[in-house]
Amino acid sequence: MTKRRAMSPWDRIWPRMGLRRYFIYLQKRVLRMSGSPHAVAAGVAAGAAVAMLPLFGLHFLLGLVLAFLTRGSLLAAAIGALWGNPLTFPLFVAAGYGLGDWMRGGGGMSPGEAEIVHEVAGKLPHGLISSEFEAIWPTFSTTLIGSLPLAVMTYLIAYVLVRWLVGRFRAARAARLARK
Repeated sequence: MTKRRAMSPWDRIWPRMGLRRYFIYLQKRVLRMSGSPHAVAAGVAAGAAVAMLPLFGLHFLLGLVLAFLTRGSLLAAAIGALWGNPLTFPLFVAAGYGLGDWMRGGGGMSPGEAEIVHEVAGKLPHGLISSEFEAIWPTFSTTLIGSLPLAVMTYLIAYVLVRWLVGRFRAARAARLARK
């Protein structure tokens, strides 16, 4: 019987194999998926696009719905939704807020809005959905409005890139098998 090594708190946060190796694994997993290049690309693009939205906790579900509507692979959508993670969410939210603020013609977060957001942040564990949601609605709606064009752009770029990569990978594999 083999001994199992105890899992440290760091192992729960950071993959033991390292992030680079983990991303290479995901890349190979996507390239080797069965299904048409459109299905794989639409699935990955759907997951990546919804990861841009500030709807935390709904990314996988929304990615699956969008993949279903675009006839994409549901597994590829789940992998694409990993584009949004704790390392990238702050960047996506900041970009969405900045773009949304620009689209609304604003000049950034007002001091009054910053004070409300700071006050609500201190109360978050005590019931966000009640009256506090009304207080953060201006910031949330601005971020959501700015995130929508980013999500569309992410979908288009991811779709074209993944479809091209899957097509290239499959052509190389077919040529390699033909030589044998």
